[in-house]
Amino acid sequence: MAKLKVKGTDETIEVKNVYCIGKNYPDHIKEMNIPGLDNSIPKTPVIFLKPSTAIETFNNTVSIPLVNGEAISNDLQNEVELVIVVGKDGDNIPEENAMEHIYGYATGIDFTLRDIQTEMKKQGKPWAVAKGFKTSSPVSEIVSDGNIKNPQSLDIKLAVNGELKQSGNTSQMIFSLKYIIHYLSSVFGIRRGDLIFTGTPAGVCRLVKGDKVSAEIQDIGRLEVKIG
Repeated sequence: MAKLKVKGTDETIEVKNVYCIGKNYPDHIKEMNIPGLDNSIPKTPVIFLKPSTAIETFNNTVSIPLVNGEAISNDLQNEVELVIVVGKDGDNIPEENAMEHIYGYATGIDFTLRDIQTEMKKQGKPWAVAKGFKTSSPVSEIVSDGNIKNPQSLDIKLAVNGELKQSGNTSQMIFSLKYIIHYLSSVFGIRRGDLIFTGTPAGVCRLVKGDKVSAEIQDIGRLEVKIG
């Protein structure tokens, strides 16, 4: 199982479930417009899951998977996200109590095989491969909740080879952190060690081997990743 370090301590958190929120920033929904599909603002959170192996990387290197020696995609893209680390089990959690279940936060990147995702969407088929491949979601060290004054107002950005590509603020989320926890706990139940990727602002782009990706969230920290 993947384990994440807690910044400034010897503690680690073992990753359990990995939940992801799609379509949670309006500007990203606009840039991902696919003709013929529903590109409207969602009325309820768009949820997908990842295996814990998506979190595991070697020296923070992310690579497109090979099957029989052939890369399965030629369009790897970046999505920087605030990651919630669940610290306490809960079911049917009211919004007003939601933040009590957060252990801390981390900077994460939801790397996506966009060509596979787009084609599967057009065919009405699941796109787990596009989002859940091994190494697809590196995560920084965890910063405990007590060190973050307002997680719903943090600058979030990502650069590729030093060039800024994504820039936003967590205040732009369609569904708040409180509501996301309420919703997930009502549908699935949440458990200590669960990770929740909370969505990405606009600015995704195609990455190639050798690119250096730098993601950063205010008060949480930086995550450096190389495309292998």
